Amino acid sequence: MGCLVSTAKDTGGIRRRPRSVGEIAVFVPGLRIPKHVDFFEPLGDKLFKNIVERLSALRTRIVVMAGQEAPTTTKPRRKTATQHGGSSLADLQQAIEDYLPVLLGLVKDGSLLEHRVQFVWINQEDDAEETTISNAWYEVLSVLHLMAMLSFSQANLLLLPKTSADGYQPKVSEESRRAAVDVFLKGAGYLDCAVRHVLPQLPIDVRENLPVDLSEGVLRALCLQALGQGVDIQLGMAIDSTKATLAVKRRLACEMVKYWHQV
Repeated sequence: MGCLVSTAKDTGGIRRRPRSVGEIAVFVPGLRIPKHVDFFEPLGDKLFKNIVERLSALRTRIVVMAGQEAPTTTKPRRKTATQHGGSSLADLQQAIEDYLPVLLGLVKDGSLLEHRVQFVWINQEDDAEETTISNAWYEVLSVLHLMAMLSFSQANLLLLPKTSADGYQPKVSEESRRAAVDVFLKGAGYLDCAVRHVLPQLPIDVRENLPVDLSEGVLRALCLQALGQGVDIQLGMAIDSTKATLAVKRRLACEMVKYWHQV
């Protein structure tokens, strides 16, 4: 697709109106959400009280917000990414970004606190798939995975088609598509960081027993998928644009094929 030598056909000076890109669906795996853990018993005599309280408060906020975003106790019909509220997703993402720097204090420079807390996460798709690991790097890995999944959900919201002025053609604005590309790149960055910098910190026996969602192969595939979908959108915009050259379209098509092949 666009990877071979090609030339534009002579259209006699008549340019056909580019077709608008229709609805774009983004595959979003089920969220893995945290369950409550007690920081005070394992850390109360090792850290200042205000630090433990802050750590606990920040994580509890995520537990509550993630539970509202992806309830698992009542087992409702699965939410699609487009059903998540945009503002609540942004709030949850902000809560995680507030928590992550404090969490990293537990693993900084080989901290002795790394193995003192049992971190519990559950897969929204299956109540029975609950994983508890006493390793703060597992918590960091789970947090990065959640940040990536939330990014994919945000991209899906941006790509919801809006009815155009004529009332017929569903259309996603170029501004929304550009924003979605940025979100895909952000999500891919979280996953790349997880693979390159977090997984190597976990002992081999722990890595072998991680949930399938956090396995290296799955994380790499999701990262490549995010990059591929970002390029897919860019190619769609190039096709719609009268200014994009054939060389640009060919390059984007080749990149997209490369990413999907790797996935």
